[in-house]
Amino acid sequence: MDHFTYRDGVLCCEDVEAGALAEEFQTPLYVYSSGTLREHYRRLQAATAPLDATICFSVKSCHNLAILRLLKDCGASFDVVSGGELRRVLEIGAAPSSIVFAGVGKTDTEIAYALDVGIGWFNVESEAELVNLGSIAESRGVTARAALRVNPNVDPKTHVYTTTGKRETKFGVDLDRARKVFCDFDRRPGLDLSGIHLHIGSPVNTVEPYVEAITKTLALIDELSRLGHVVSAINIGGGFGAHYDGSEAPAASVYAERIVPLLKGRSLDVMLEPGRSTCANAGVLLTRVLYSKASGDRRFLIVDAAITDLLRPALYGAFHFAWPVAPAGRLVPPRRSGDLKLDGTGRVDIVGPVCESGDFLAKDRWLPPVERGDLISLFSTGAYGFVMSSQYNSRLRAAEVLVAGNRARLIRRRETYDDLVAPERV
Repeated sequence: MDHFTYRDGVLCCEDVEAGALAEEFQTPLYVYSSGTLREHYRRLQAATAPLDATICFSVKSCHNLAILRLLKDCGASFDVVSGGELRRVLEIGAAPSSIVFAGVGKTDTEIAYALDVGIGWFNVESEAELVNLGSIAESRGVTARAALRVNPNVDPKTHVYTTTGKRETKFGVDLDRARKVFCDFDRRPGLDLSGIHLHIGSPVNTVEPYVEAITKTLALIDELSRLGHVVSAINIGGGFGAHYDGSEAPAASVYAERIVPLLKGRSLDVMLEPGRSTCANAGVLLTRVLYSKASGDRRFLIVDAAITDLLRPALYGAFHFAWPVAPAGRLVPPRRSGDLKLDGTGRVDIVGPVCESGDFLAKDRWLPPVERGDLISLFSTGAYGFVMSSQYNSRLRAAEVLVAGNRARLIRRRETYDDLVAPERV
């Protein structure tokens, strides 16, 4: 699963004790494992090798420059959804032709920026966007290579906020409209409409929705071909699962067993956009206990991390396994699961200092006894953790550390109060 393990009753990231990291870099602190990032990327690369697929890491899931650079060195291309994300991958020296620009609401400024640097693909979400993209490209004397995002009306059976492949969502165009779009925009000046893009949601912990979505899309490509439209590429998106509560996500090889046969031999360039499957289990959030209090039959652990550091539990009701870094009695968890209830544990809610009742990181968890100053680790926070952090309540965003073997280095310093007010000194 990852390189976060308990040794002699103490949590380690690879060969470094988590407690030592918290002492050196303070808390809240995001800690990432280089070995886990590389291993998860390698597994997906190996699983999709028969397709010679282009793996475009989803920058929105984890955008730290050091991590993007590590994945680039592994061979990754990149999927961006904003001008800011595009700036990040250019900063690390990624080839512009390896970048795919997705997103339902690209601004004219962002489109012009992407065209000027020469990105590889635009994933386009609507007819109106195609009109705008073609117009801007033509005015700059270039041709934009575009993949139309289709909505295959497939239910990935994930959270409603992260379901993107059903007809009622804001994403893409439905299959019937897709045919007309190709007829209307094929060979339009400024556009090379030659790809199909789909992304059904995240996390998707079963393979069947991918099979259904890809099968429908290939039928569309065949029909377009009969109508004289050349589709040279298919981007099957991302959304592959990660291990949050046990080991619920299929391995990369399991996804590939069903997906690869559908696409092999189709003479299509294949792209995919993994995010959490690469980085979720590669990160933990370390937080320190400030206070403990009781209210009725509930006990609260108030820690120095908050929804400003990890929004997913409040936003999605997401589960992140929580456990002390150095549990009392060396009570090491045998597994990471929401139903874990061991002798010597008590039920607690882990909450933060923010002035909102929704400021919680974990509810109804059975933990060993903890005291003020003890460290708790929130696992599987490498994806959509730090990237969703904020300065609400004028809180400072956390530091980030990357571990490789027995070495750790700071990859984002903790914000200061000067950082907080600097943009307002106008």
